[in-house]
Amino acid sequence: MQCVDRSGNIIKQNEAQDRILKILYKNKLGRILLKQLVKPWVSSVSGVILSSSCSRGLIPPFIKRNNINMAEYEERSFLSYNDFFTRRIKEGQRTVDHQPDHLIAPCDSKLSVYSITKDSHFIIKNTQYTLHSLLKNKKLADYYEGGVLLLFRLSVDDYHRYCYIDNGRKSKNYHIKGVFHTVNPIANQVLPVYKENTREFSVMDTENFGRILVMEIGAMLVGKIVNYHEDAIVQRGEEKGRFEFGGSSIIILLEKDRAVIDEDIRNNSANGTETMVKLGERIGEGQL
Repeated sequence: MQCVDRSGNIIKQNEAQDRILKILYKNKLGRILLKQLVKPWVSSVSGVILSSSCSRGLIPPFIKRNNINMAEYEERSFLSYNDFFTRRIKEGQRTVDHQPDHLIAPCDSKLSVYSITKDSHFIIKNTQYTLHSLLKNKKLADYYEGGVLLLFRLSVDDYHRYCYIDNGRKSKNYHIKGVFHTVNPIANQVLPVYKENTREFSVMDTENFGRILVMEIGAMLVGKIVNYHEDAIVQRGEEKGRFEFGGSSIIILLEKDRAVIDEDIRNNSANGTETMVKLGERIGEGQL
């Protein structure tokens, strides 16, 4: 899927990652290998290795291959690949829009917008889903009928910490166990990815956008969701959590007529194009 920035400039995607995914998902031998890769013991072993000091050698080539601007991040020595992957950005490198009626992005990502139909069917990366199959909760799925689904896709080169998009009270976290598969768009042409991924969601009563649902989706192999709070009062821009080890996704569900997404993002999504957004930047405006 093509991706553009807010000025309409095309963003180059990670072609090396795409080639690997094509091998895994688009031929028989690749899918046989994939079945082994997603087994829990493989994830456990991989996690141990990537959290160990011996994984530090993976960091320099990763930075070079993905053209990561390390000037944006805190300057320090990393103890492991995962320590590097969850690195913090320098203060001032991301500006959180605190205008109350401005809807903001929770993370650095590629954003797509979908309307939730009467039957709660929608298309995510060429694969059809229902909210019920995603949430495993029919009551919640019905509640967001007529609303909007925002899909924020994080690739491995993105900043992997995310924030709350408004002040309010969040519920506890609801975990849905799954098998890890990649969230890269290529995979969706073969497998119903989100039905396979582990995910976690909470519901939040916000000051400016009504009752929103926020879901974090883990990535292939060792992807891990780390949310910091259970039932809590939270603030816009406050760090909500982080992803470890791999690219991931965040979904936000908005009630009907609660916000209007910015025109450039809506137009891009209508044309099958993702929009690159940064943590804290405006992506829409609330409606009273």
